[in-house]
Amino acid sequence: MKLIPTLTSFSVFLLVLIIAPAYVSFSGNSKWLVPHFWGMFSYITGLTFLVLIAMMVTQKINPENYAQTFLAVTVFKILGCLAFLVVFIMKIRVEKGVFIADFFYLYLLNTAFEVYVLLRNLRNQNLK
Repeated sequence: MKLIPTLTSFSVFLLVLIIAPAYVSFSGNSKWLVPHFWGMFSYITGLTFLVLIAMMVTQKINPENYAQTFLAVTVFKILGCLAFLVVFIMKIRVEKGVFIADFFYLYLLNTAFEVYVLLRNLRNQNLK
């Protein structure tokens, strides 16, 4: 996995991911975003970035453990997100439906991007 193409695709992914919440926020429909949405966005995106870094480091050091590392950091990410959910819900009063929609928008799309990077990398290994 090369560093520059992966970080470039991550940056493009972030820009695409930001479009919908930014539009909702600036159009005056902020009732569709939970309070501190951008903090939640930063936390989940930061975890995704850590997953990508761990996968790139593993690819350089020991490529045979790439899939196992992906599974390990994905478990770390889901546990981190669950801990975040508990703290967020206990500290901030939110509307449940909006919170669930916002959280799954961020979490599932970030996870889909991770899987895309994994599949892209595994496909490149098969071509060698």
